[in-house]
Amino acid sequence: MEEPAGRQANKKVVAVVGGGLVGALNACFFAKRGFQVEVFETREDIRTAKSVRGRSINLALSLRGRQALRHVGMEDKIVSKGIPMNGRMIHSLSGKQSPIPYGKKGQFILSVDRANLNKELLTEAETYPNTKLNFDHKLQDWSTETGLMTFTRSDGSRTQVQADLIVGCDGAFSAVRKQFLRRSRFNYSQTYIPHGYMELTMPPRDGEFAMKPNFLHIWPRNTFMMIALPNLDKTFTCTLFMPFEEFEKITTGDEVIEFFQKYFPDSIPLIGAGALRRDYFRLPAQPMVSVKCSPYHIEDGCVLMGDAAHAVVPFYGQGMNAGFEDCIVFNEIMDQFNEDFSLVLPEYSRVRVPDDHAIADLAMYNYVEMRAHVNSRWFLFRKRVDNFLHFLMPKTIVPLYTMVTFTRTRYHEAVQRWHWQQKVINRSLLLAAAGALLGGSYLLIKNPPNINSLIVPAEQIWSRVVALKTS
Repeated sequence: MEEPAGRQANKKVVAVVGGGLVGALNACFFAKRGFQVEVFETREDIRTAKSVRGRSINLALSLRGRQALRHVGMEDKIVSKGIPMNGRMIHSLSGKQSPIPYGKKGQFILSVDRANLNKELLTEAETYPNTKLNFDHKLQDWSTETGLMTFTRSDGSRTQVQADLIVGCDGAFSAVRKQFLRRSRFNYSQTYIPHGYMELTMPPRDGEFAMKPNFLHIWPRNTFMMIALPNLDKTFTCTLFMPFEEFEKITTGDEVIEFFQKYFPDSIPLIGAGALRRDYFRLPAQPMVSVKCSPYHIEDGCVLMGDAAHAVVPFYGQGMNAGFEDCIVFNEIMDQFNEDFSLVLPEYSRVRVPDDHAIADLAMYNYVEMRAHVNSRWFLFRKRVDNFLHFLMPKTIVPLYTMVTFTRTRYHEAVQRWHWQQKVINRSLLLAAAGALLGGSYLLIKNPPNINSLIVPAEQIWSRVVALKTS
């Protein structure tokens, strides 16, 4: 059995399983507190890999994620490599573009590159002398009683490591979470939505962005949609979200062009017909899964964070931000209970589960909003009403998106407040409409118009028609 290098007898060992975004950030949080930190990642080091496997959907970094990065001194470095997006830019079938701001002036989210962010976080974790990164280590099994973990490597060798705390940050298909499934009173569900996603690239035009860069571009088409996020190299990453059966109907290059000509005509000259024919068939549409579970801990020896605890579909841009906020919340509870894992872990589950379940539900809801509701005049009207009321009463009425994206209001509290605001505003609008109707009716009854003055003789109408024809 191997002991972690440099282990100190008086400081606990924390094993972070998963070297992705949340795992690498967690390593920084624990190392900063002085723990001996061991990170175990199944893949090779992405900083030296020739190609990086896995998802490449652009990420939207907002306040929750930024605060977590700030805590470990990484915010400025990451923000400097992100592109601000001030709102959504809606593309109609006719090609008309309509902006919808995310919030007040100066409020924006950042388009960041997943791979670069992961590399930066791993490099930062490695700057701590009490942190060791172990790549090509796939978790096979671990003991809830002893904290003994068994890893296999690509050459067939096996390694055993023991830790005082195991932190599962190994994604939606977590190997750490398998032990939770063997225990009673552990709730778990996963839901695959009937839609998949496919990525395409929009190249620069004459060395500049092909579209306005400071927006998240959306082509909403009710049952499906395409979005585009800007990159530092002046490209846009376009992601088509659509039911799998619709993807499967398109089998030839001509059918791809026909489909885009029908639903996204303005994008064809920007992406390129040749690139569309080629890239559409490069990879099949990828699935999206939503995972909920509870509790997030086993006694005082293991805890789940990030996608391992709450994988969410990407439509609210909060998957990474929620995972990063896990790190802050856990850190705050560590301060509260003086790093006593027997108190910290159950409190973390109690506090965090309702929030992560709430953002999972919101992400599902936001897909409908992005692909369909943004086409609705009522939706746009309500957006303006919400923003106006927020301007008049900034502490009383706060739009849901603002609470989720630009504050650290707990997710489930934001949902509760949103439902209350919806009731109040809708009832107020109904009362206002009823008042206007009653007031107008009263005025008509009190001061009835002269009907005779409204009647235009037929001869006058005919003479005006003739005048229009001859003019």
